[in-house]
Amino acid sequence: MMQRRDFAGLALAAGSSALWAQSNRPAAPPAGTGNGVDRSVRKIGLALGAGSARGFAHIGVLKALDEAGFKADVVAGTSAGSLVGVFYAAGYTPWQMEEVALKVRDIDVADISSASKRGMFAGDALQKLVNEYVKNTPLERLKLPFAAVATNLKTGEQVSLRSGDSGAAVRASCSIPGVFVPATIAGVELVDGGLVSPLPVKAARMLGADFVIAVDVGSKPSNNPHGGLYEVLLQSFEIMGRSLTQLEAQTADYVIRPDTQRFSSSDFSVRKDLIQAGYEAGLVAVGELRSRMGARQKRK
Repeated sequence: MMQRRDFAGLALAAGSSALWAQSNRPAAPPAGTGNGVDRSVRKIGLALGAGSARGFAHIGVLKALDEAGFKADVVAGTSAGSLVGVFYAAGYTPWQMEEVALKVRDIDVADISSASKRGMFAGDALQKLVNEYVKNTPLERLKLPFAAVATNLKTGEQVSLRSGDSGAAVRASCSIPGVFVPATIAGVELVDGGLVSPLPVKAARMLGADFVIAVDVGSKPSNNPHGGLYEVLLQSFEIMGRSLTQLEAQTADYVIRPDTQRFSSSDFSVRKDLIQAGYEAGLVAVGELRSRMGARQKRK
């Protein structure tokens, strides 16, 4: 059975390529771009993907982008990405998000479901936690336009939650079947968005982004699938989600892939290491991002 310490990490981060090969800091920004960011690109969107424990890497990527002057105008998140994304959209800095991620206790998020056989955890505690940190601000009143991607359990359709209770939206996006009881919003049962859109590029475009930076924190399935129910569920999600992620990545303007291969998706004891992996990938991406955004402008 899943341990309480595992659930604490899941609630914080529910849900591989060569960008980590170098970790040099970005070069000085080109003249006239202002911190290296070509703001003539009308809207920059972030698409933060699913990845369970590996979702902590999102925070590191955001730290590197923030330092380089990249400010997103809209944010979409799936599962782990929805949890990080709602904090970003609410105005938290990546450093504040890191502080929250490292200090939340098991007791703050663990609510074992005794009244339902549809999931091990109810999800009420996660919803409450998010709402406390965003001060009960509904999605439509966050500082940035934000969408949490979930899946309609009945129809299998993608649902982009853009208004209403922020905590409920994140809870729905993170509701891994079998782990969480399905969330219900407006009479519709919703489960983890990673089932249909593990890298929510489309959702970011629907928010008006014309340059989408996608952050793929997933990885190839582990070659060591041993473990309990929780590990089996995560392994299954990884197998199912990689093809969808690769398809969605093709529609992004740029994809950042932190080196998460060396970390287990169920290991929540390495939060700092995952954040650092994301930071290193973000640093490497900055120079190419400036080049891509400049090239995009020249074609207009």
